[in-house]
Amino acid sequence: MKKDIDFAPVTGVKLAIAKEETESGTEWGVYIINLNLIELNTVMITSRGYGELDGEQRKTSTLRHLIKELGPQCVAKVEPIDPAVFCLTNEFWVSYYILDQIFDKKFIFTPGSFDPSLQQMIPELGLVGVLHS
Repeated sequence: MKKDIDFAPVTGVKLAIAKEETESGTEWGVYIINLNLIELNTVMITSRGYGELDGEQRKTSTLRHLIKELGPQCVAKVEPIDPAVFCLTNEFWVSYYILDQIFDKKFIFTPGSFDPSLQQMIPELGLVGVLHS
């Protein structure tokens, strides 16, 4: 059972939603950033969106991703994200191993997170977006 697993606190792992200018326009993506000096193994990320839109409760599909290894001080793109879901709460559940210890954290981006005044340059990506640690 999950309650029987000893989850250590997550440090050195961040999630970012950032925009990139391409020839076809602006594309948004979700990125995981490992600031640790050791690699992460079996990184599992579950994403979903939920909330109220036009007076109705809405939710997105649940997406699951696996990154076998994320090296020390490395970044990986998890998924593209459509700005149309920024009006929903976007939740990302991240689990990974360092050596034999499991780590687990939920990152939540609320609709207000995407306000242009809150967007910043994310040095690890060289892109502008929203960072959550």
